[in-house]
Amino acid sequence: MKFLLGSLLAIVSLAWGMDVLATGGSSGGTLPWVIRQEALYLSGLLSIALMSLAMFLSTRPAWLETPLGGMDRVYRTHKWAGILAVSFAVVHWLVEEIVGDILKAMVGREGRIPKEQFTGFLEVMRDLAKDMGEWAFYLVLAMLVITLWKRFPYKTWRVVHQAMPVLYLMLALHAAMLAPTDYWTQPVGILIALLGVAGIYGALYSLVGRIGRARRASGTVTAIEQPSPDVLAVKCQLDNNWRGHRPGQFAFISFDEKEGAHPFTIASADRGDRSISFQIKALGDYTRTLGKRLKVGHAVKVEGPYGRFDMARQDSSAQQIWIAGGIGVTPFLAWLDSLQQTPSQVSADLHYCTRDRTNDPFVARLEASCAALPGIRLHIHGAQQGEALSAADVADTLNGSRRLEIWFCGPQGLAEKLKQELGRIGQGRFSCKPPAIPS
Repeated sequence: MKFLLGSLLAIVSLAWGMDVLATGGSSGGTLPWVIRQEALYLSGLLSIALMSLAMFLSTRPAWLETPLGGMDRVYRTHKWAGILAVSFAVVHWLVEEIVGDILKAMVGREGRIPKEQFTGFLEVMRDLAKDMGEWAFYLVLAMLVITLWKRFPYKTWRVVHQAMPVLYLMLALHAAMLAPTDYWTQPVGILIALLGVAGIYGALYSLVGRIGRARRASGTVTAIEQPSPDVLAVKCQLDNNWRGHRPGQFAFISFDEKEGAHPFTIASADRGDRSISFQIKALGDYTRTLGKRLKVGHAVKVEGPYGRFDMARQDSSAQQIWIAGGIGVTPFLAWLDSLQQTPSQVSADLHYCTRDRTNDPFVARLEASCAALPGIRLHIHGAQQGEALSAADVADTLNGSRRLEIWFCGPQGLAEKLKQELGRIGQGRFSCKPPAIPS
């Protein structure tokens, strides 16, 4: 994610710099006004480039799962591209409005960059693009606030987020019409055009409802259980459109068309009968009330599968450490379920972190599954029992002669804590494979 976003920012900045070197940059004004104008161009370019990337990634291109490490990382990149895009849009607005006013007060209007003159249709379109860009900016900024402020219900966020393709098209028009004319004879113009095509494709693809359509299957809920007050177990039977899944993958599930789809990890192995199950944790307003609204026979739509948290990608030469935190145990449940069907020589230490091991709904299932798999050594860590997982617990199970590979699914804070601790005590005895602890 960081490499892709950093590379895009570097390429856009390089293209902007090449134009400045080739044309001398904005001309006809004094240095303060020239700097302000080029800062305006650069911030605008970075914003629309990132927004174009976010718009394209929103189409869920499955072919990007391999280079980016799974659809979860694709969407994480989408999220941060959007956040950075709005951040640069804010900088763009500040340079336009605030810095302009400061320069007027300090050095006066003399020395301002003369505006390019247009007539007829182009003049009308530029005026329209300027107004549309300003209104779209305010709406996108409001959407970012709703996204980051967790108190807004998911339904509110979803309604606002559905307007994003239209807002992007408004901003794309703004960028294309207000870009300097000389850009279109320079590499920066080609870059704007390519990114614009990708973003417009994503916007239109979303507006016509094509996202994920080729991977959708319909079905019904066949079983519902409540193993604990905050966990709902749901089993679904899907139609022939379901293409099967690999243990550890996830899917977007829709129980209500008005609510839309939510991503959940598939907690069962693929038995070839198009039956899948989910363990849904009550983490928000939607999941907390789901158990009261679902009934056996309820229609369901599932889109997927997605994800690269695949047991088949393990390095057989490395010592396997599997770490699950809370509801992050679900992909490992699917792994264990798969191993029950096709016994193998897989050897691993599975560490499960829970608040209370005594009342945890997954402990008994894990113990039963691992009892039938001699190669899987289960370690339960209950926080209320004073058994919080530490790097020392992991180190106790290490074989110093083998390289270590860690597969982690759980809270981000726990992942970062373990990475730091393991790095301090490891002293070069092991390394973690890239997909091991996702960032």
